[in-house]
Amino acid sequence: MTPQPYTTTRPLPAPTDRDRRAWVAPTAATLALVLLVPPALLFGMLSPMATDSCGPDDCSKALTTTLTLIMVLLVPGGLVTFVTWCTAWLLPRTQRWSVPRALLATVWVLPPLCVLLLVFTLPAG
Repeated sequence: MTPQPYTTTRPLPAPTDRDRRAWVAPTAATLALVLLVPPALLFGMLSPMATDSCGPDDCSKALTTTLTLIMVLLVPGGLVTFVTWCTAWLLPRTQRWSVPRALLATVWVLPPLCVLLLVFTLPAG
């Protein structure tokens, strides 16, 4: 009988095991929201002033499309952000929900981040 080599394999956690790091993704995304939402709201609400030089009827199609997209990301995107934020914090703290929790934490940061990116790259009027 030959001796078996000693291996130190750790068993995979069961989906029902408690996730000790369940708070990491929601906390990191909440901190990102604290930093992203105020400037996104401020600059997003001020972005229609980009049409002051050309008037609302004479502005380029690219500018009006970008401004429309900014407003869509602010209002319905804010609702998506709030719903995903609540959902990620309220999911059960088990291993089974760790990936959906991380995905929701990523999704809820996207609308304010996209608003800021669009505002800072507005096309010429």
